Amino acid sequence: MSDYLVRAVAFNGSVRAFAARTTDTIGEVQRRHMMWPTASAALGRTMTAAVMMGAMLKGEDKLTIKVEGKGPIGPIIVDTNSKGEVRGYATNPHIHFDLNEVGKLDVRRAVGTEGTLTVVKDLGLRDFFTGQVPIVSGEIAEDFTYYFATSEQVPSSVGLGVLVNPDNTILAAGGFIVQVMPGTDDETITEIEKHLSEMEPVSKLIQKGLSPEELLEEVLGKDNVRVLDSMPVKFQCTCSKERFGNAIQGLGEQEIREMIDEDGMAEAQCHFCLETYHYSKEELEGFIDELHKND
Repeated sequence: MSDYLVRAVAFNGSVRAFAARTTDTIGEVQRRHMMWPTASAALGRTMTAAVMMGAMLKGEDKLTIKVEGKGPIGPIIVDTNSKGEVRGYATNPHIHFDLNEVGKLDVRRAVGTEGTLTVVKDLGLRDFFTGQVPIVSGEIAEDFTYYFATSEQVPSSVGLGVLVNPDNTILAAGGFIVQVMPGTDDETITEIEKHLSEMEPVSKLIQKGLSPEELLEEVLGKDNVRVLDSMPVKFQCTCSKERFGNAIQGLGEQEIREMIDEDGMAEAQCHFCLETYHYSKEELEGFIDELHKND
């Protein structure tokens, strides 16, 4: 079944919730970057959280997430929007360790715990909204939980899971975000905490084939959830030859002439999808002509 996410409310609107299945999306990134299991889990969890946060946006709004814990995986960068489209990469995709003490992929060791989680929202205004918090866990889900509580002052629970097959492909990926709105009574909060403490790990539930709707029923109780809508989730890169060409043109005439003299051509590769774009000598000379036209 294809990836998708759902938006829902619970307990008469006092709780809002999101859940997503991202197995195919994370699988595509794993294939493009030939990622090793621990790196897949770290990036997959971040992309799953990001796409649900994207569902909190409106219209053409976008956001970028950077996880930089000073671990061996290096910075993790993820872009998403309000339409369920997401892309991301880990600086060092070939990172893998033995399972941790509880038998799971050792994401904390890969990510590190010394840095920051940064969220930059482009809401179509002159200035971007930037929220940054220290990494408290390196396991990703706890770090997003801390981000929501600290930077956005919204008490939240974030659950994220990625399971990897022996051949490094993605078996299952998905997650949920549950947020308590102001004025929610203690009884509701206690009930949610009880469900959270008793439920199985997210990755196990996804492996069992639970849909995003069923995942929220597991977190909040079957009779408490009202699904508002759903949308497809997919890997979508926004790169193009034209965009990279504009970037080359922005380097200025001297650098473009150096490219022509040294290599007779230029190439650029997208960090997100690894697509490579080639520019001939004639195309580079065309960029110089354009610069002169704008003088």
